[in-house]
Amino acid sequence: MIVGSSLTIEIGDRTLLSDASFVVGAGEKVGLVGRNGTGKSTFISVVIDEPAPNVRHTGNARIRGTYSYLPQVPVPNGLGLDPNGFSHVLSARGLDVLDDALNKARDQMAKDPSAENIELFSDLEEQFRENGGYEAEATMARLADGLGLREELLLEDIDSLSGGQRRRVDLIRILFQGPDTMILDEPTNHLDLPAKRWLMDELERFPGAILVVSHDLKLLDRSINKVLHLSGGRLHEFKGTYSSYMVQLEADQTQRERAAELEGREIKRLSTLADSMRGSTNRRARVAKSIDKRVERLETSKTEVHARERKSTFRLPTPRRSAEVPIRANGLSVRYGATTVLREVEFHCRRGDRVVIIGRNGAGKSSLLRCLAGVQSPTGGTVELGANVSIGYFAQEHEQVDLSVSVLDNIDDTILTTETERRSLLGSFGIAGKAAYQMPGTLSGGERAKLGLAMLAAGQANVLLLDEPTNNLDPTSIEAVGKMLSHWPGTIVVVSHDRSFVEALAPTHSLKLPDERFTHWDEEELDLVEMK
Repeated sequence: MIVGSSLTIEIGDRTLLSDASFVVGAGEKVGLVGRNGTGKSTFISVVIDEPAPNVRHTGNARIRGTYSYLPQVPVPNGLGLDPNGFSHVLSARGLDVLDDALNKARDQMAKDPSAENIELFSDLEEQFRENGGYEAEATMARLADGLGLREELLLEDIDSLSGGQRRRVDLIRILFQGPDTMILDEPTNHLDLPAKRWLMDELERFPGAILVVSHDLKLLDRSINKVLHLSGGRLHEFKGTYSSYMVQLEADQTQRERAAELEGREIKRLSTLADSMRGSTNRRARVAKSIDKRVERLETSKTEVHARERKSTFRLPTPRRSAEVPIRANGLSVRYGATTVLREVEFHCRRGDRVVIIGRNGAGKSSLLRCLAGVQSPTGGTVELGANVSIGYFAQEHEQVDLSVSVLDNIDDTILTTETERRSLLGSFGIAGKAAYQMPGTLSGGERAKLGLAMLAAGQANVLLLDEPTNNLDPTSIEAVGKMLSHWPGTIVVVSHDRSFVEALAPTHSLKLPDERFTHWDEEELDLVEMK
C-alpha cells in the first residue's frame, strides 16, 4: 500500500501539488488522472523516492511492502546483468545475480569440492529455488504468450527491440516480480488490442495494490475502483471506475458552480444593503457593520470552484505546395543482423494523401519511417523525394527532441524569429509560461509529445512522418491532434494503434506489413489498427 501525508511538490517556481494526503490501500486499484503537464509522472517519482534534481517536495509518501515500477520511458540496456530481455526479467527477483553466482559456485565446487564450496553452492541453490528460479522460464513463457511476444525475443539485446516489444518485456518483468504494489505509468502504450485485454485481466486478478497512470479509458474503466484526480495543484479522490468518476466530477462541478453563484448573489445583496445604510443614523450604521461581518463570513467560507479544463486546439501552418508525388519507396529492405524486418517495400504517396502503416510489433513500421525520414539508412532500396518536399519527422520516443537545450531552443527560429512568437506557439500546444525554459528531460511524456508537435508546427514541412504521435497524450489532446491533421492539406504517413485518432485522420491509403501491400483505405481496417 501507499500512504501520503501533507505532500507538497514543486518544480521550478511551479507548485504541482499542495498539502495532499492520500492512501492507496491493500488491494485497491487506483487510477491517477489529469491533463498532460499536471505532474502525474513527477508525483510518481516522489512516491518511489526517485525525483529529478529540480523537483522539491515536503511531507511524506511511503510504500509499505514490496513494489514494482513501470516507467513511461524504458531504462536503456535494461536492469539485468546482461543487456537482454531474459536477464532484465530475472532481475525483478534478483535471479540474474543469483544465477551468475550459482554458476560460479558450481564451477568452483567442481574444481575444489571442499565443504566450504559445497555449502556455498547449497545456500545459493536454495535461494535460487525459493525465488522461483527453476520455474522462471515457464512463468516467462506464459506471460510472453499472454502479451503476444515471441519467446526468442527475450534472448535478444533489449535495445534492439521495437517500442512495442520493449513495452511487453518491461510488463513481463513487472508481472514476474509479483510485488505487493504495482506502480504503472502508461502500461498500454504500444500494445495491440489482444495484449491490452490480456493485461486488463491480469490486473483485475492481481491481489495487491495498483497505482496506474493511463489515458487508456478502457483500462481505467475496467481495472480500477478509485480515482485520484490531480488538477490545479490539488489531489481529489473519487470512489469507483473512471466512468463514475466523470459523472461525479461533473455533478460536483455543477453543484459548486451553482452554490458559488448563489453565494455571490447573497454577498452582492448584503453589500449593497450595507452600503445604503452607511452615513445615515448611528443605528443604521451599526446595522451596516453587522452586515459587513456577515459578508466577511460568507467570503471566508465561499464554495471553491475548480476551473473547468479547456478543450485543446492545435494548429499546423499551411504548407507550401510539394510535387504531385512527394515521396516514393523503391524496394526498401531493412535487416538487423540475421533478422530481416522489411523486404522490398514499394509504395508512393500523392500530394495530400494520408497513409496509415499497419502491422504487428516488430513488423518494421518504425524502421520504415526512419528510412523515409532519412535518419536510418536502409539495407537495400532507395527513398525518392519529389520537388519542393520538406520532411517533418515525429519519432516514437521523441528522439527528434534535443535534450541538451531548453524547450524553447528546440523550436526552430527560421520562421518564428522572435521569442514571443516561439513561446506563443508552445503555449498553443499546452506548454505555457516558464515551462518553455525547462529542459525537455523534465517534461512529462505527454508534454514531450506536444513539444514534438510544436517543433513540426514551427517548420515548413509539407510531408509529415509520424510514429505513434498520440502516445502519452490525454484524451482531449488526442482528439485535438486528430482534428488538426485531418484538416491539414499536406501529406501524412503515420504509425498509430489509436483507433479514434486514425478514424479522425480520415486516411486515404494503408500500407500493411509484413505483407508489404499498399492499397486504398477501407473502413474495416480500423480493426487492424488496434491489432497492431
